[in-house]
Amino acid sequence: MFASRNVRLDRDLVAKVEKISRVAGYSSVSEFVTHALERELAKLEGAKSEEEIRKRLRGLGYLS
Repeated sequence: MFASRNVRLDRDLVAKVEKISRVAGYSSVSEFVTHALERELAKLEGAKSEEEIRKRLRGLGYLS
């Protein structure tokens, strides 16, 4: 069910993710990252076009 993919992250970001996932009680960094991505992607679900996705990403501050 799970696919594996390598993603490069800045060391400072990794340290923050490790700390926050531990403090928040997640069983692993992977569990925290998965949950965070699922929450962010849920904000984009239901978009009917690529332009609508771009518009939503701008609204969320991901695109300028």
